[in-house]
Amino acid sequence: ASLAGRRVWDAALVAASPLVIFQIFTNFDALPTAFALGGLLAWARRRPVLAGALIGLGAAAKLYPVLFLVPLFVLGVRSGRLTEVARTAAVTVATWLLVNLPVMLLFPRGWSEFFRLNTRRGDDMDSLYNVVKSFTSWRGFDPALGFWEPPTVLNSVVAVLFLLCCAAIVYVALNAPVRPRVAQLTFLIVAAFLLTNKVWSPQFSLWLVPLAVLALPHRRILLAWMTIDALVWVPRMYYLYSVPNRGLPEQWFTAAVLLRDIAVLLLCALVVRQIYRPEEDLVRWDRRLDDPAGGVFDRVADAPPGWLPEWLRPAWRRQPPAPPAAAQPDLAVAATSAAAVSSESGGAEAEK
Repeated sequence: ASLAGRRVWDAALVAASPLVIFQIFTNFDALPTAFALGGLLAWARRRPVLAGALIGLGAAAKLYPVLFLVPLFVLGVRSGRLTEVARTAAVTVATWLLVNLPVMLLFPRGWSEFFRLNTRRGDDMDSLYNVVKSFTSWRGFDPALGFWEPPTVLNSVVAVLFLLCCAAIVYVALNAPVRPRVAQLTFLIVAAFLLTNKVWSPQFSLWLVPLAVLALPHRRILLAWMTIDALVWVPRMYYLYSVPNRGLPEQWFTAAVLLRDIAVLLLCALVVRQIYRPEEDLVRWDRRLDDPAGGVFDRVADAPPGWLPEWLRPAWRRQPPAPPAAAQPDLAVAATSAAAVSSESGGAEAEK
């Protein structure tokens, strides 16, 4: 509720979300989500050290809270407030190491199992890549893999697609006419991670719920997406655990996944639209609030560094182009012409 500013009732939408009802006890993703949101709240209250500690704890439970540092860094560049961002990032890394280092040193093989598993894992049934395979004859990026061989092509494609999305988000953050809100950029980057990733487990959608409510507080739109996402669970169960000849074919499930992904893409499009049209943003609608979750960015004027290229600056901050050389008057010629005119005028006066 504190992160929502004056829109305190938006917090009720998180608590009553169909996604929360369906997935809150699936795996332990509620824990890193709580840590990550706690870090965002600490940042909003201008406590960068506490924010880094909470984000670091969240990253120790699930790596995705590290993504929160990307919007903070980009907005720090735009506003010239990188000192606080650097402090938060340093504490995040220190906290993550404090939790992981003992296990890493004592049980290195067990500690690295998570990373080994994820590099060898193929496209999950909830991923867009599997949706394409389900409706076409495509066999994937690595069709001839042996048992438990890492899908190197798929891993590379996932990394490249996510980096391209990050580059696009950075461009939007720096180029928008008004500095985007922290929640808007954080939602975009987490959504991009899920959409391009090879795994989207059902409980991963919990990551988006509080961020979507903060980034796009339109309750009907959000409830529609949350309901669609929650209902993906139904064809999933009928496909996986049904009695033979009484379940649903795979395409029913993958069609529901595709509908969910389209809904998330539409949310991203609406967020980008409101970034470029801040007068449509309900949080900033009457200009009484700027960025409730912004912390040190709240109500701060843009101060991009001198090394930032012109095309990455907001349009109103760009320097106007210099006039072409042909259009600039030659000062020497102008001075000679003025002297000639002056002498002619003086001669005429003398004749009179």
